[in-house]
Amino acid sequence: MLSLTRIHLVIAVAVTLIVPTCLLAENGKPELKPGIIVGTAIDVNGDAVSNARVELKSLDNDDPRVVTTRESGAFEFRDVAPGIPYEIIIRAQDFSDWNSSSITLEPGQFKLVTGIKLEIRPEVTRIDVTYDPVQVATEQLKAEEHQRVLGIVPNFYVSYEKNPAPLTSRMKFQLALKVSTDPVTAAGVLFIAGARQAADTPKYGQGWDAYGKRVGATAADGFADIMIGGAILPSLLHQDPRYFYQGTGTTGSRIRHAIFSPFVTRSDSGKSVPNYSSLGGNLAAAGISNLYFPKADRGVGLVFGNFAIGTAERIGAGLVQEFILGRFTKRDGHME
Repeated sequence: MLSLTRIHLVIAVAVTLIVPTCLLAENGKPELKPGIIVGTAIDVNGDAVSNARVELKSLDNDDPRVVTTRESGAFEFRDVAPGIPYEIIIRAQDFSDWNSSSITLEPGQFKLVTGIKLEIRPEVTRIDVTYDPVQVATEQLKAEEHQRVLGIVPNFYVSYEKNPAPLTSRMKFQLALKVSTDPVTAAGVLFIAGARQAADTPKYGQGWDAYGKRVGATAADGFADIMIGGAILPSLLHQDPRYFYQGTGTTGSRIRHAIFSPFVTRSDSGKSVPNYSSLGGNLAAAGISNLYFPKADRGVGLVFGNFAIGTAERIGAGLVQEFILGRFTKRDGHME
């Protein structure tokens, strides 16, 4: 009887151990707790990358799970099966794709993916630089319109650029009007008229009436010379009316550059050409003076005499520009 009881006990224990084992065999392996993968997408500057497409792709499966990064750049994948190798691929506009190394979770693991830095695609960072001569000339002209000797006397018709952009016709007229209407130019007209009054030239006589005529004649001379030689002819002939400061080289080369400046200038295409604009403007101004000078100061001889004097003055002005005024001209906010 005792032996039978023991046999029943052994059978009961065996059943207790065998049945669960059989059930597990029927249902497969026990289910493992899934894990979580989180991370934050940032760029190389440390700024969050939002709306990026994040793929969690099993290396054994071509059907990835996809989420989008939040405004903070964060993303999260829940219920990730453990024991399976995954990779994360992040794609965002204007950025190169980012790929993680293989990730395999333990059961119930919380995995924080670090080191996610998206780099801007090379084609996005490329900068195409185009040369716009009109825009460059506009900026250079703005600088020239602020050039003054000792910060007072206008010195607008001098270019200190090594490779100045050509002026458009509109810029040439703008520069001529800027010089003609400057208050210092007006003061210079009054001063020169006073000097002519003292020398009694042109022969208007003396007195305030004569001085007024000399003021008008001096202003007309200057305006005609500037507008014809500095705007009209340069626009028609496609020549640059400015003096191009050399500033470097031997003294002899700088002297030659200054002396020949009334006779040689640059075309709008950058070539050296005869300075018909300067010579023509000087001659035209001398000829126009016959309209308002007294009879004693008119005639072909006086016209060419005034033309020669004007040309000599331009040569002197070039020498002064090259060796003196350049040092005292305020440009870019300071003296050179």
